[in-house]
Amino acid sequence: MKSNLNTVAVIGLGRMGMIHIANIVEHIPGVAIGGVYDPDPSRAESEPLQRFNLRRYRSEDEIWKDPAVRAVCICTPTTTHLEYIRKAARAGKHIFCEKPIGEDIAAIRKTLEDVAAAGVTLMIGFNRRFDDNFRRAAKAVLDGEIGTPQVVKITSRDPHPPSLEFVKTSGGLFFDMSIHDWDMARFLMGSEVEWVFATGSNLVDPEIGRLGDIDTAAAVLRFAGGGIAVIDNSRQAVYGYDQRIEVFGSRGSVAVGNQPTNTAWISTAEGIRHDPIPHFFINRYMQSYRDELRLFFDSLEHGSPPPVSGHDALEAVKIARAALLSHRENRPVSLDEVDPGK
Repeated sequence: MKSNLNTVAVIGLGRMGMIHIANIVEHIPGVAIGGVYDPDPSRAESEPLQRFNLRRYRSEDEIWKDPAVRAVCICTPTTTHLEYIRKAARAGKHIFCEKPIGEDIAAIRKTLEDVAAAGVTLMIGFNRRFDDNFRRAAKAVLDGEIGTPQVVKITSRDPHPPSLEFVKTSGGLFFDMSIHDWDMARFLMGSEVEWVFATGSNLVDPEIGRLGDIDTAAAVLRFAGGGIAVIDNSRQAVYGYDQRIEVFGSRGSVAVGNQPTNTAWISTAEGIRHDPIPHFFINRYMQSYRDELRLFFDSLEHGSPPPVSGHDALEAVKIARAALLSHRENRPVSLDEVDPGK
């Protein structure tokens, strides 16, 4: 890495912030953390941070004024992402931001304009694109191994519901959970979504419903050119973290299933079984988090576009908006309807 591009500040010391900090310190040579910051001062005393012996910024202004810091990693709640992105752009810092980029389409467009005007790089953390298995499926599509993609099927189910405190501020299932699947559908189909029909229910936890969210959902996406994606989500798969995709094309198909925690099969008179699939996203996708950050810093070093752009982030939010409206009004919703200023 070039010496003037390899120092990053991490903003937000929750679960994702700590994952990125550990990966940068332990797995990404040539990149240094210049300091960390969280508006909640209690998080600065966590054991992992003490173990890494990192500098704590007393205010976010210290980050923007620190000449050694050339990039920021934003891991704060979704509602703060756009504000931090704008501040980083004004300070001339390159930006890696956790998904989703935000919730308001007009505000996202304005923020992307600010980023472009500042001439800084912005990458959004859709880490599933960098999972080796999903990347191989995408390569099969891109290389024409399965012909023209016609149908994408995605199953994404968490092992247990999130805390109710998280639900209150998450933006809802279509923004928090399905956002990865909207992006993955675009990534695999290689074209843009035209309209969405989505529906959802409360079949797991009635308290989630009382907070105005759903815990079970299905959606159909129609793409330009006629391709179709079918996506199902659940907040509770009692057998583990269920992540599967299939792309069906004119010359064949490619599918990715759940990886077991090992390849051993136990065969007895009672039956044949294997050990469970990974329990949650940290177990399934940790390598993809490392790879996405490596590619972000590679893009800075080489001056190349990041592998996930602000446009990708905006399109995922537009699909989420359309899905939410579709669910509420029980009808297909065009993406033009939720983004009239396009």
